[in-house]
Amino acid sequence: MIRRKTNKLCGKYYIVLIFFAVAAAFTACNPGVVYEKNIRIPGTLWNRGNVPVFEVGIEDTLYPHNLLINLRNTGEYPRSNLFLFISVTSPGGSHTRDTLELILAEPSGKWKGRGFGSIWQNRFYYRRNVFFPERGIYKFEVEQAMRMEDLPGITDIGLRVELSGR
Repeated sequence: MIRRKTNKLCGKYYIVLIFFAVAAAFTACNPGVVYEKNIRIPGTLWNRGNVPVFEVGIEDTLYPHNLLINLRNTGEYPRSNLFLFISVTSPGGSHTRDTLELILAEPSGKWKGRGFGSIWQNRFYYRRNVFFPERGIYKFEVEQAMRMEDLPGITDIGLRVELSGR
């Protein structure tokens, strides 16, 4: 009887490969998402001068859109909330600025969102059922507004634009 050596490590690679293939298939089949981008915050220390910019091409002016903020934070984040200034410039040059408060933790101190290790991920609605009045590139600027020069514990900030009701 001849015994073949099996490589257990090789089998694990196949499982990981299958997992990522299935995950990619699910994320690629989301026709309602118009735009989604996350920007990494260097060193998990969000400097007040670091203002991530998202340039979103809008073609559909007939249907409403939802605007969402993606956020990842570590357990090192010192607060239970996060204030943001969000500035939007339309293709025609009009400008709006909003203040948004994100609640990251329960009053008990338990982090909200999905967690893996010491990182938590959240998606917050910024605006719902927004009609864009004109086609073109909309510029979204997201600034931390916590009155701290360097805000620790934020790993990524992102913007997602999706068609409402899909």
